[in-house]
Amino acid sequence: MRIVLSGSSKVKESVFEVAKELESKGYEVVVPREFIVHMEKREHSMRHFDEICKDETDILLAVNEPKNGIENYIGPNTFAEIAMAFYKQKKVYVLNDLYEPYLDELKGWGVIPLKGDLNKLKNEK
Repeated sequence: MRIVLSGSSKVKESVFEVAKELESKGYEVVVPREFIVHMEKREHSMRHFDEICKDETDILLAVNEPKNGIENYIGPNTFAEIAMAFYKQKKVYVLNDLYEPYLDELKGWGVIPLKGDLNKLKNEK
């Protein structure tokens, strides 16, 4: 089972923690490359879209931690990645709850909130 993670660079430590926990449960995990190697935004976006679109990718998980006091934050880049995963018919989850400003789209696209519980992915193995 291959999971691509998404999230704001401001919460990259949380993204790495989620990746470590998922790997310990036997998942193959892809983190945003820009968190490891500096690159231009365009290049990063194209590479991450490629990872999302790969046939072997099963799930996109957005790590939507609070940012600047905003609960369940999903920024524009993460929202674009969720849209891409939806279009490519991947299962899409958010780590916490659905982000209110995008609620209609997230619900309509079938995005599943884990409410902080990665164990809810166990049925995906």
